[in-house]
Amino acid sequence: MTSEGEFVQHPADTDWHRWAPIGQTLDTSGVPGSGPAPSIAAFELLPIEPMLVPEKPRSGEVDPSECGHCKPSPRTIWHDDEWQVSSGFEGGVGLPFVGSISPRRHVRLEDAPIEVLAGLGPVLQRLSEATKRIPAVARCHFSRWNDGSAHLHLWAYARPLGMMQGRGAILPYWEQSMPAMPEDMMREHIEIVAEALAADGGVAFPHR
Repeated sequence: MTSEGEFVQHPADTDWHRWAPIGQTLDTSGVPGSGPAPSIAAFELLPIEPMLVPEKPRSGEVDPSECGHCKPSPRTIWHDDEWQVSSGFEGGVGLPFVGSISPRRHVRLEDAPIEVLAGLGPVLQRLSEATKRIPAVARCHFSRWNDGSAHLHLWAYARPLGMMQGRGAILPYWEQSMPAMPEDMMREHIEIVAEALAADGGVAFPHR
């Protein structure tokens, strides 16, 4: 950051970055699978762009007051003293349920106190079981990227029952490709998950 506030970046320079095929389009035909997969054949990776450092700060990294995970939200469908689950995002979703899990205090994975980390496993277990109360759900997948926010959070993706093409890491791509389900159906699914979570403690829809 310069004195005038301009954000200055430069190419990252390590052995790996010098080796990386930056500017090339990668071949995705070797993605593991059993036979031709429409989910793989339907897209092509873009060329790798130049990798610039320092990276731009994530939401809430410079000013925690700007962190969306810390603010009360009507999208919070359940919380207890330490954790919260959000869903019902703008634009809707195509999978039976998509939600985010985050601690209520502003922490990152790197600096979260042990009592917060110790509570993560039970919350994941409870949410996994809660999503499977939705009749259309076979499994609940969890993913963590944390590239958009400097607040520990994970994503939950409900894999539809019988959707073998949705197994593994491809499920979020399906979610981005599918049309949004009807609003009333999404709300029904959210109610099922929130009430199942609250049955074992915490509060459903705390900011309604």
